[in-house]
Amino acid sequence: MTLEPTSDLVLAIATSPTFAEDSACFAARQSGLYRSVDGGKSWQFAYQSLKLKEALTTQTVVISPDFVHDRTVLAGVNGGILRSTDAGKRWQVYQLPSPPPVVTSLAFSPDYMKDGTAFCGTMEDGVFCSTDRGTHWTAWNFGLLDLHILCLAVSPTFARDETIFVGTDSGIYRSKNGGRAWRAVNFPMKSAPVISLALSPVYAGDGTLYAGTENGELFVSTDGGKDWNIAARFDDPINQIVLGSDWPRKPELLLLVGPSLQYSRDAGQIWKKRRIRLPVADDPTCLAAPLGVSRSSPLLIGTVSKGVFLI
Repeated sequence: MTLEPTSDLVLAIATSPTFAEDSACFAARQSGLYRSVDGGKSWQFAYQSLKLKEALTTQTVVISPDFVHDRTVLAGVNGGILRSTDAGKRWQVYQLPSPPPVVTSLAFSPDYMKDGTAFCGTMEDGVFCSTDRGTHWTAWNFGLLDLHILCLAVSPTFARDETIFVGTDSGIYRSKNGGRAWRAVNFPMKSAPVISLALSPVYAGDGTLYAGTENGELFVSTDGGKDWNIAARFDDPINQIVLGSDWPRKPELLLLVGPSLQYSRDAGQIWKKRRIRLPVADDPTCLAAPLGVSRSSPLLIGTVSKGVFLI
């Protein structure tokens, strides 16, 4: 574990899909973006090439599914998107239409290597899409009646089904044509806002997705969002949902609920609170589980003021 030389909020963490001791990791923070090339053990400021005069708050960061080859990283900031194609050494800046919206979420198509598609959710202006590897971004909001995007999830078989979900202040919207048109799903509006989403790794076969709300309710749908059931209730917001990579053979779920972790090994029937043994006293704000959610797998935990810890 190594603390970063700043003491501000960690907002998101992204890691290389093939996580190892020498893997690239990124931490989005209020003071900017930080990069690790040793699996999260040590960190350096990633925006050196931009020669910034003031802090550039970074809300979210994602790594390409083909990162090993294309070295592509996207980072979301107020009013724009930053792209690196050399693992975070140099950056291109793409401004979104004025007035500058807050970027809340970013996601790659799982088939990014072939289709070059990525998505951006914003707090004021809905969803933007790029089909040229992040060079140009276009607003795709037809049918999207709530432009306050809080989270975004892309189907693991997007190349075939073109399915995307977004969580908003008022509920959940789904697109079945790659984001060109949206329709609200039958989610209980009284439980919104929806602040976290996660799709099953075999979504094409089981239609399973989970949605976490600001008021601590976890919902599950097994028919692609048509019907919803409450899987659990907690006392704090469900800020992040991670499904095990070996789903459904091992239906493991890991939630970041307020300042605590909740773990289920049976798709949410029984929950156990997992203690986070941090070396210092601090509350977690985000997590990354690059090798799954089993008890033996590593976790990267972002915190309020003490940086990122490798557990």
